Amino acid sequence: MAKIGYIMVAPHYEHLETDRKWMKDYGCVNIFEEDEAYEKTRPQWKQLMTSLERGDELVIAKFSNALRGSRELAMFLEVCRIKVIRVISIHDRIDSRNELFPDTKPSDVLEMFGALPEEVLVLRKSAAHMVKLKQKRITAPPVLVSTPASKRLQREQTVINMYSAGYSIEDVWHASGFKSRSSVFRILNKHGVTLNRGKHVGPIKKWNERKNPIITKGKEE
Repeated sequence: MAKIGYIMVAPHYEHLETDRKWMKDYGCVNIFEEDEAYEKTRPQWKQLMTSLERGDELVIAKFSNALRGSRELAMFLEVCRIKVIRVISIHDRIDSRNELFPDTKPSDVLEMFGALPEEVLVLRKSAAHMVKLKQKRITAPPVLVSTPASKRLQREQTVINMYSAGYSIEDVWHASGFKSRSSVFRILNKHGVTLNRGKHVGPIKKWNERKNPIITKGKEE
């Protein structure tokens, strides 16, 4: 079991040093710090979610600092439930094991849920504003030419990362832009990803053989 921290370094966020120290004192072996320029894509957050293992402890500065809305919160909590991840939010004073903040009441947690969308909106507007100001002060980097092959690899990597992070097949499908769900299964199968939840469990090839044994046998012959 590992203790891991995460902080979105937003422009107006004033608790970076104290939060970083809190996480280090608590014993976090790694602290992911997300730059505000990547507020929309959050590569550090995605990498963190992919690396979490069963029984790990995740320390965040605040739920609105780590998540982008109520829908993402629901998916995050489901992943934590499946992997048995202990979640600690410093400024929300929430510990999923009810050990660190005994004074926190259920009403405090419900209030956090209700205020999350508004707090996230403020964070995103502030981050977007700072990015625009920086773009006006510096020379824009050269535009990289995207080839069909690079776009395809990027889409495939998105499918793999989202599924590994705990998103459902439906969510991965809609985010990928593919016309059919079968394309998502094709990519997961191509890269050797084992299905691990819902009615789709196990290697995709074997799952297809169980579902359509006659068709599969005919193709092999």
